[in-house]
Amino acid sequence: MPLNIPAIQVALRANGLDGWLLYDFHGSNQIASRLAGLSANGKMATRRWYYLIPAEGEPCGLVNAIERHNLDALPGPKQVYAGRQQLEAKLRTLVSGRRRLAMEYSPDCAIPCISRVDAGTVDLLRRFDIELASSGDLVQRFVASWDERALASHRKASERLHRIKDRAFDEAGGALQKRRGLTEYDLQQQMVGWFAEEGLVSDSAPIVAVQEHSGDPHYLPQAHSSRTIGADAVLLLDLWAKLDEPDAVFADITWMGYTGRMVPESVREAFGVITAARDQAIRIIEVGAREEQPLRGWEVDRATRDVIQRAGYGDWMLHRTGHSLGEVVHGDGVHLDDYETHDDRLLLPGTGLTIEPGVYSDSFGVRTEVNMYIGVREALVTGPRQAELVTIT
Repeated sequence: MPLNIPAIQVALRANGLDGWLLYDFHGSNQIASRLAGLSANGKMATRRWYYLIPAEGEPCGLVNAIERHNLDALPGPKQVYAGRQQLEAKLRTLVSGRRRLAMEYSPDCAIPCISRVDAGTVDLLRRFDIELASSGDLVQRFVASWDERALASHRKASERLHRIKDRAFDEAGGALQKRRGLTEYDLQQQMVGWFAEEGLVSDSAPIVAVQEHSGDPHYLPQAHSSRTIGADAVLLLDLWAKLDEPDAVFADITWMGYTGRMVPESVREAFGVITAARDQAIRIIEVGAREEQPLRGWEVDRATRDVIQRAGYGDWMLHRTGHSLGEVVHGDGVHLDDYETHDDRLLLPGTGLTIEPGVYSDSFGVRTEVNMYIGVREALVTGPRQAELVTIT
């Protein structure tokens, strides 16, 4: 994603910031690395580098002598350092005359996905009388946003994930009919193969969870301990992937099934609660986009959780409502979260996210997950939304 320096500078001035200081050491700040183009240029990046985008004027970089060409593609002059004394002196010069700079920093680590700058670097800059502010809103606008190509890649990935999900439910049904002992791990590995057939890549195999395992939100089956998919059991499928091509963004879905004709009332009721909560989140985001109302991640999570709590399932909730989607599945943009964190970033046009409320007990869990794209005065669910459990017989 090329750096839009003029647009960034307008945003800096509007937020009372003197600049945005990008910094990375050996891949510790992937947000900065992606913005600088280092994640994809094939160059070694093992030393500290800095790149200051000022609110006014020309950007300037600071790079190590053995990696002096790493920022050559970015506009502005670059200073070179070698030893630590040079680093400190030239960094002081780089930020001289600035008072308030944005970095990938979150006060009290309130939003961990933004908190990428180490405490020692924060100490050093404060010694230079720099006041640090979080770059969270800048990241939401200039890192987490999708272009038309990214949106198209997401839609294609979503379509393929839904095909794989349908095949998985069919495979489970066929195994039951033939009394073939299909395990969670067996089905998971088949789905991994289907990912490859569909031209998809992911950072993990999908979640295939039966009965009590569905009550563990991040359960992953293992070959030696996975459960057989038998009759009259809850089956949860959670799968996420993207196209195997540059700049593609993820899709991420969860669907629920039951391996019997009669879904128990306890399961049916819990699933009805989370689909109602999901639909509430969708409505809030749709209205906010249509009416151009400012809407923050924590507000959507709070409203979604209220539905679940009023239904008496408050103690069954274990996680936030949703997360940003990007080139990594848990993206750098706003999360729908007032539980694990307090994400006060705005939902902005051009971004994508998941909505995935779930409730979990020791005997079973249920989750529903859809993806949304926020456009200009509209917000779209980018795939089907599940209304009832898939019955598998």
